[in-house]
Amino acid sequence: MAEQKSKKSRAATLIEQVRAPEVRPTGDEIGLGVDLVDIARIKTILARTPRFASRVYTEKEQAYCNEKATPETHYATRFAAKEAVLKALGVGFAKGVDPRDVETLRSSKGRPYVVLHGRAKEIAQEQGVIDVPISLSYTHTQAVAIAMAITKDALAQPEKTDPRIELSKQFKELRGMLDTLGSQTALELADSFDDETDASAQSSNAEYEA
Repeated sequence: MAEQKSKKSRAATLIEQVRAPEVRPTGDEIGLGVDLVDIARIKTILARTPRFASRVYTEKEQAYCNEKATPETHYATRFAAKEAVLKALGVGFAKGVDPRDVETLRSSKGRPYVVLHGRAKEIAQEQGVIDVPISLSYTHTQAVAIAMAITKDALAQPEKTDPRIELSKQFKELRGMLDTLGSQTALELADSFDDETDASAQSSNAEYEA
């Protein structure tokens, strides 16, 4: 019991550390963003409003998700990616960014990468962001994404650890904790993200139900 509580505390602390600095990266700064999405919630939204998929996800994202055995899992992962990237940039959908402006694709080797379009791309350019590495994963109940917004100056500083390595380290730690915590505790940890996720999804959904 004590060990379980300790793991939960470390996971919550890690989430808050990555989640907290939702500020725009400038100069030698690195923006960080993390998001957890409940897969069942996305499944419900997709079933209730079929147009949600075409309004929130690009055609390539939809094609990728729809060919999977459980599309909702991959839709949820990509929704988490959109949120994580925007948090790393220090903005949100309310800043004039269309959900499809943040697109998550996979390389020929299966590695996820982000392609920015429209307003999201403009914001990244304004901040001097040259790379937005991302890590994605999911459990039976939750989708998780961690993103970085890296500027040229931040990448050039020799005394700092490569931010991509730090991203990988933090993501592996968080993912490992979610695996060992179990579904119920993972859901409890995700509660702090529910208001944000629901608000974003419902905002998009309200527009597309009309």
